Amino acid sequence: MYKVDIQPDIKEAAAIEARRNREKQRQSRIFNARYRTMGVDVEGLKTQVEERKLREIAEKRRDEAFDADRVQCDKIAQMLEEEERQRKKQLHQAVLDFREREQQPSMRREWDIHDPEAARKGHPARVSDDDPRCGPSSMQRFAGEDLNANARQKLLKEQNKRILEEQRSEREKDLADRKYADSLEDKKRIELDLRALELARLEEECRKAKAMAIADFNRAQAAEVAEQQRLAQQREQDNNYAEIYNHLTGDLLTENPDIAKSLVGPHHVITDRWKGMTSAEVEAVRKAQEEQCKEKQASGGIADAAARKLVSYTSSFVTNSTKRVSRKWWECADMGNTDEYHRIIES
Repeated sequence: MYKVDIQPDIKEAAAIEARRNREKQRQSRIFNARYRTMGVDVEGLKTQVEERKLREIAEKRRDEAFDADRVQCDKIAQMLEEEERQRKKQLHQAVLDFREREQQPSMRREWDIHDPEAARKGHPARVSDDDPRCGPSSMQRFAGEDLNANARQKLLKEQNKRILEEQRSEREKDLADRKYADSLEDKKRIELDLRALELARLEEECRKAKAMAIADFNRAQAAEVAEQQRLAQQREQDNNYAEIYNHLTGDLLTENPDIAKSLVGPHHVITDRWKGMTSAEVEAVRKAQEEQCKEKQASGGIADAAARKLVSYTSSFVTNSTKRVSRKWWECADMGNTDEYHRIIES
């Protein structure tokens, strides 16, 4: 019957587009350093498996729909063939009935010549004056003796009328049979056209549904990829912020003096953590020295000028030493030289 299938150009374009999408996804996975170093893209494999299952289910449904349509078309074709066979059978039977009823050998005009019982059924040369067998050569009837001319003319008219009626009835019957055959053929053609339109509509709906499913899947996949990228960027940004915050609030940049305190005593420090004397400690040392100078002045041991000179020298020495040690400590910390760092602290 009619074979309906998807147009080759649309099917080929859909296959090419699907291959392009798979190639783009594969390149995105290959050229992504994170996925390439971490191993197999499990999500991608799962997505491919789901895609293959959906494609197999769609193909199976499509094949089942086409099989059902094919079975329906075969049934219709068988019904039409059976109707055609019955019509031919009826027409043949009608011809046989007509021959048996109207075309018997005894009804032929030349039957009297071929009748095997002609001799037994024969009549005398002249039965009566109106015997139609008596012609001019029979020497049984002569000119002027046609006494049954009116009956004969009437009989001829009735015979002609009967023949005309039979021809007219045969012609009407043939015309009715031809009209009936034409109507059956028209109905068959209309039914086949409607079936073809229905198949075309189903095919169009299937193609639209497939295109919508592919578009929905592509949009969902694009949204999923965008969401994954956004989450990855968010995680990376959060990690960077956390690292910056830890560095800013850590003991290294804040120079927390508490980490250098030793458990041995208040005047002992941990050398690998000590970053120099604070301004408060320097001020305390300076005040202690001034008090010592005042005590010595009060006792009369040192002159005023010498005391002031000693205090200023000691203060400048402590300040410069603290700044020098702090600067060298930061340089060693930046370069990662731990030996030099410990040497500066011990000195």
